[in-house]
Parts: sequence; structure tokens; C-alpha cells
Amino acid sequence: MPSPQSPVIPCGLEGEPVRVAAAHWNLPAAALIEHAVRRGEALLAENGALAATTGQFTGRSPRDKFVVREPSSQDRVWWGPVNQPMDSTRFDAVFARMRAHMAARELYVVDCFAGASPKHRFPVRIVTELAWHNVFCRQLFIVPEDNRPHVEAPQLTIIDLPSFQANPEVDGTRSDTFILLHLARRLVLVGNTSYAGEMKKSVFTVLNYLLPLKGVVPMHGSANVGPRGDAALFFGLSGTGKTTLSADPARGLIGDDEHGWDEDGIFNFEGGCYAKCINLRRELEPHIWDAIRFGAVLENVVVDPATRRLDYDDGSLTENTRAAYPVAFIENAVIPGVGGHPRNVVFLTCDVFGVLPPIARLDAAQTQYHFLSGYTSKVAGTERGLGADPQATFSTCFGHPFLVLPPTTYATLLAEKIATHRSVVWLVNTGWTGGPYGAGKRIALPVTRAIIRAALDGHLDGVPMRKDPVFGFQVPTACPGIPSEILDPRATWKDPSAYDARANDLAALFAKNFAQFSDVPAHVRAAGPAA
Repeated sequence: MPSPQSPVIPCGLEGEPVRVAAAHWNLPAAALIEHAVRRGEALLAENGALAATTGQFTGRSPRDKFVVREPSSQDRVWWGPVNQPMDSTRFDAVFARMRAHMAARELYVVDCFAGASPKHRFPVRIVTELAWHNVFCRQLFIVPEDNRPHVEAPQLTIIDLPSFQANPEVDGTRSDTFILLHLARRLVLVGNTSYAGEMKKSVFTVLNYLLPLKGVVPMHGSANVGPRGDAALFFGLSGTGKTTLSADPARGLIGDDEHGWDEDGIFNFEGGCYAKCINLRRELEPHIWDAIRFGAVLENVVVDPATRRLDYDDGSLTENTRAAYPVAFIENAVIPGVGGHPRNVVFLTCDVFGVLPPIARLDAAQTQYHFLSGYTSKVAGTERGLGADPQATFSTCFGHPFLVLPPTTYATLLAEKIATHRSVVWLVNTGWTGGPYGAGKRIALPVTRAIIRAALDGHLDGVPMRKDPVFGFQVPTACPGIPSEILDPRATWKDPSAYDARANDLAALFAKNFAQFSDVPAHVRAAGPAA
């Protein structure tokens, strides 16, 4: 292993040497924060958090991601808009120019792990141009307790250079920005973006390729566990409430975003949390509020340069403001982040149509149907190009941008786990009621919390259910502490006929989207809404 300040960084499975002007290896968070402040990369906020901005890119750039087409993986990859192919010679050319670019630069290296399960511990090396990017990764992934580089060779290397641009005409990229994945060499190249989430999601994408080949389900979701050891999973896109709803004072937090499910149970891929901060309130999200302190990294949260006070309500830079912090900053965190087989699985959807109930129970076929559909809305700023208003969308497996294998691979594995361990599956709407976006109102967070707690605590097990006439799932007619009319979305609309029209519109969108899945069994296809 190279010593500190070594001019050589071995990268990828082949240990390809990259020469640099200086390399800082595995610095502790405090030292990295000092570097970031001294270099003018970020400010220390009044609560001690490191506040950075990401420039023109305040979200992921999924259209700029490419996967190298090579013999070991080309027959498995789900090629298309999500996994755009790139020729290996073009990858080599970009890597060669990046190496030349790195030769005159002072870089930061962190050796860490993805995977809290000892069986699936995945060594990762991340090389960054920015010190704050390195502390971001150090806080989000799992760092060895002795703070020394791990003995094993890294199974994945990510090189992140915001100052390096691609040449689309030469490199075959869509723009100057790129995220290039070489699955055989276990090497990811990121250029021309300062959005740190690209590194986090690159690790997740590679695990989405490798783990299903071992029978492990990779999942874009959060997880917690109750006092009786009853684990729960929460699937959902950014903005649907994964982080907020899993951070429950009455339950231990396993993780807030990415997990695996193997023969022993569920385990966190990461060692940190990545919470949205827009309109953050201590009274509504005390765990997240208190976690934002020295050691936390803030992205695009507006900070007064004189007073260093944070304004969580200011979305002038982006609505996608973020905080990255170790999961240990959460008072009731479960460390290591492992749990048993989940008793409950929750699909979180933010329904902009305002027609889905706050909670519904799914049977086995409906579970596969809604998992493959992944209906929700994209919240402003999560990806480049989104407008200010939420947009209805279907994100396959609640993680469409990160899938590498065909979607039915993940759906089949998840269905097998759920059936084997008899998990109860719920569809929870954290979106609108009483009308669509712009007319109705978003379901209040305390209401959603109360409904989910009732489901996880078993208080809905014996409650009478009604079958929804359009969507077919079972809807509770009562929930402790919740007015019954909230559970029936049609009753919350002033004009029931307008509700019916919107419900039929959404059902038609489901059917149109699901037409792409020609290889699913007939009973799964029939589990969708009656359009």
C-alpha cells in the first residue's frame, strides 16, 4: 500500500498506476474539513456542518452515464437509455487523458466499504479532486474502525475530477459531463460535475450488477427495526419520504437509502445518510436536524457568509438541498447496519394525481406489478432538467436509473424473498389528497407517520378492508388515531366525478407503462388497475 503523499495511486482490479502530484490517503474527517475550508471549497456553518455548493450541476446527470460494452458483462446488461453502451477504446482514451490531467494535481483518496454484512463487504477506493468530496464519501460509506486502508485490494475504484471535461465528438459522450462504468475493470470515471451524489450512486449501480448474481436483492430503500426486532423496508424515489419516515424515534435506523436482502436478512450498503434539507424543521424531523453538525456535509444549502446561519427554506440554488452525515449521528442508529428479514415492506409513492389512498395492502401479484411500475413523482432538482413542479413518473423497481440487469431480475428475487419470509407489503401515498397537485393538499407528515406506525405495529392486521374498484388493492377502512374519511381519497374530493376521471387517467398511465414488460407472468400483468 502506498505511503502518505505517494505519487502513485493503484486503481481498479488490475491496480493500474496513476501518478499524481500529491495524494492524501485516508485523512480523518476533521483534517479533510480543514483542507476544504483552506482551499476555499466550502464554509463552516454556525452549527459546525461543512457547507458546499455544486455549481451548475445540483442533481444527477443520468443521461451522461455510459457502460462499457465488454465480453464479461455484455450479455447480462440491460442496454438502453439507462445503460448506454460505450466502446472500450473510447473509455481507454478518456482514462488516458484523465491520468495526464491528474499528474499535476493534489488528490484525496479514501479506502472504504460498501455493505454492512460481513458476507458482502465490498472494498471501494474513491479518488477525488475536491477535499469536500472526500469527506462526503468518508461519511457516507463504511470506514474501517482503525482508520487505516483495508488489506484487500479494492473491488471498485471511482475517480472523480470536476475540472476534467470530455470531448463529445471524440469520446462519444452526450456532453462535456460523463459517468463511465467499466464493470470488468471495476473502474468508474466521473468528470465535469461537482455533484457528489454521482459517486454514491455509482457504487450502488455496480452493486446492482454484482449482487443479484449472488442471489442478493439490491434495493433503493431505507430500513429500520422495532423494539421486537421487527425489521421494515421502505422503497421509494427521492422526495417520497424514505429518509424522513425511516428515522422514527420509536425504531432503530438501519439505513436511509440503499440496502441488500440475503439469506440472513437485510443490510445497509452504506455507513451514512443523505437527507433532503429543503424546508427542514426540527419539530418535524428532529433526528435529521440534530445530525447536521460538525462532520456533516451540506450541499447547496444557502448559508449567510457573514453569520454562517443556514436557511433551509431557501431553494434558490436548488430544491435538491442535501445533508450527508454518518448514520451514527442518528441517536437510535443500528450499528452495524444489519437486521432480520423484514416483517413489513412499504412502497412509498408521491401521487400527484391525488387519487391513491394513504395506505393500501398488496397481494403477491400486485407487489410485483407495483414494484416493476414504480409509480411516483420526481421532485424538483433530483435530476438535471426537472422543473419546479413534481412530475408523475414510473421508475422501475423504484430505482430505474441504477438498474444494470433487466428489471424482472430484481422483481423476481424480491418476490421470492417476500414469499419465503411472509412479509406484508403496503403501498403508501405521501403525495396529494383532496385533488391533484395544485388543487388538493399534500398528506401531512404526522398523518403518514401515524398510518405507517399502525401498519408496522400490527394495528391494521384485523381492520376491515375494502377493495378499491379501480386499483384492486385492499384499503383499510379504519386506522387508530386517523379520521376514516382520509383513508378514502374519493371522499376527500369536492367533486367525486372529477376523482373518478383522474383515477381512470392514472390507471391508463399504469397500463401504458406496463406494456414494456412483455416477459412477466399473466397473473402479474392482470394485477394492475382496471383502466
